[in-house]
Amino acid sequence: MAGRRALKAVLIDLSGTLHIEDTAVPGAQDALNRLRQASVAVKFVTNTTKESKRNLLERLQRLNFDVQEKEIFTSLSAARSLVEQKHHRPLLLLEDSALEDFMGIDTSEPNAVVIGLSPDHFNYQTLNQAFRMILEGAPLIAIHKARYYKRKDGLALGPGPFVTGLEYAADCKATVVGKPEKSFFTQALSDLGCSPTEAVMIGDDARDDVGGAQNAGMLGILVQTGKYREGDENKINPPPHLTCDSFPEAVAHILKNLL
Repeated sequence: MAGRRALKAVLIDLSGTLHIEDTAVPGAQDALNRLRQASVAVKFVTNTTKESKRNLLERLQRLNFDVQEKEIFTSLSAARSLVEQKHHRPLLLLEDSALEDFMGIDTSEPNAVVIGLSPDHFNYQTLNQAFRMILEGAPLIAIHKARYYKRKDGLALGPGPFVTGLEYAADCKATVVGKPEKSFFTQALSDLGCSPTEAVMIGDDARDDVGGAQNAGMLGILVQTGKYREGDENKINPPPHLTCDSFPEAVAHILKNLL
């Protein structure tokens, strides 16, 4: 921590870090409660696009996590902000459960493609529609480009391979709004009244959580749960500030060494 200011905020990934679908990481609820007793702000930052913020909050509360809706910042929120700012009428390649977060957005005669994780809609017909729109000049907005994520039945393809396929076919470059983009982390910190040098990120994705946070000027702690695979900590430069077993161990490190 030499040369760093006092820690003011902890950003926490959700899926793979606090829980995997409807199962909490062992000890995560108690660890979060201990963190809340310290003098730091807590915010939950997620690339999850499978469900709306409301559904996500209900899932966390069912798992007995002490979380409020205003503390959750999602890549869906960031994507909606961009769509509104640019006055786009998006074709939304999203799961039906996530569409709630775009309620009120005009989607008639779409002129932009917004793509998240949408297994039920990743078929040839829908992707070809998106491809043709992009060829005609519609911007491609990727909510994130994660390669894969962890489900209870194992690893599963994320939206990244499908975004990359559209980029390749249409010879274009997507605008990415979620992690690991620097703007995502600075947006998440904006209402906490602290700079990146006063914050730490905890997550299970070396590239998107830890690498993205560290590129934005934060410290990054990688947990070996969720999508973590052996050796992930060696895939980013600089390496994580810390690699540890799980979220409770990360919290213990913060409380002992960073406050």
